[in-house]
Amino acid sequence: MMSDFDLAEAVKKLGSWQEETYKWLHQHPELSMAETETCDFIDKQLQDFGYETQRIGGGVVGVLQNGEGKTTLFRADIDALPVKEDTGLVYASTMTRRDAQGNEVPVMHACGHDVHITAGLGAARVLAENRQSWSGTHIALFQPGEETAEGAKSMVADGLVEKLPRPDVAFGQHVLTGPMPTGSVGTHSGAILSTGASLKITVYGKGSHGSMPHMGVDPVVLASAIVLRLQTIVSREIDPFKMAVVTVGSLQAGSKSNIIPERATLLLNIRAYDMQVREHLLEAIKRIVNAECEAAGSPEPAQFELYDSYPLTNNDAETTKTVTDAFIAHFGSERVGDCGEVPASEDFSTIPDAFGIPYCYWGLGGFREDDPKFPNHNPKFAPIMQPTLATGTEAAVAAVLAWLGK
Repeated sequence: MMSDFDLAEAVKKLGSWQEETYKWLHQHPELSMAETETCDFIDKQLQDFGYETQRIGGGVVGVLQNGEGKTTLFRADIDALPVKEDTGLVYASTMTRRDAQGNEVPVMHACGHDVHITAGLGAARVLAENRQSWSGTHIALFQPGEETAEGAKSMVADGLVEKLPRPDVAFGQHVLTGPMPTGSVGTHSGAILSTGASLKITVYGKGSHGSMPHMGVDPVVLASAIVLRLQTIVSREIDPFKMAVVTVGSLQAGSKSNIIPERATLLLNIRAYDMQVREHLLEAIKRIVNAECEAAGSPEPAQFELYDSYPLTNNDAETTKTVTDAFIAHFGSERVGDCGEVPASEDFSTIPDAFGIPYCYWGLGGFREDDPKFPNHNPKFAPIMQPTLATGTEAAVAAVLAWLGK
């Protein structure tokens, strides 16, 4: 990095643009794989900065070539959630959108993706306006559909790898409620975000009158037995020193008290920091469900549907050390920590894995230490605008300059 380049000052020069950008994005959220207005907004911004842009797989990618050197990729996710905002902010979202089923639903950036976009655009602008301080190629990638695990796969399927210069390294970040306060960043070597997946399981019974249970097969009892038995997977089958989660988030069956229904549907979610543990969870779930169905005399085999499947986010050790050193050099050690393993899941790693390149993904503090804390996906989730935006932008640029800086 050139000695005469002051990164903090360069970000400060963005002025009101960055906060106004954030407010607009916050007020105009869009659901996964339907981010049309958001993509149009991002595309125009990147073109104004001098980037060559492409639409790939529902997302937007800008490429800025600036002489000889390495190539970096910074990814930001862009979708929002079907959540009704309850933050009380003057720029709160009041938007409704049609979901995949055609229902009109309230929409909110309840996971901070508007922060990610704004920081990604801010970094892209700072790099464009300070080309004398670096050499190489920067790729600013804005990915749709993170919340449904569709977006990264969609971009790869649409030829992402063939359409872009091959990066040497990829970066991503996520604003978090904890453990770091706003103004700080946290890295972690190795597994930082869990692999995750959801399962829809349908089990079948035989309908009957509630007063004649002997003439039916009760899928409510069957599903209840499955729920209880599933609790033994983590407690009795997984090494206590390894992280694993099996959650039954929904059990639906029947519509009337005196009718034994013909089926029950369970929605499950799993998490793990180890791919072998993930496979064990999936196999154990199927084994238990099938065994309970047989024990109940179910007239049909259970049906399994795997969806929202997320890869493990596993930071490369050498890359993470380089990024961490760059953060400490810029922010000072008091603003840089180890965020540890976070149980949430992401599809970010699908993109660098498709290129076969190392990556580093880090956490960004979004709340003051004494603020009320609301987790991601909560209707009250509202990161402090500053210094969160400035810190996220500075972190992205600092990481890029560790590879491209003169």
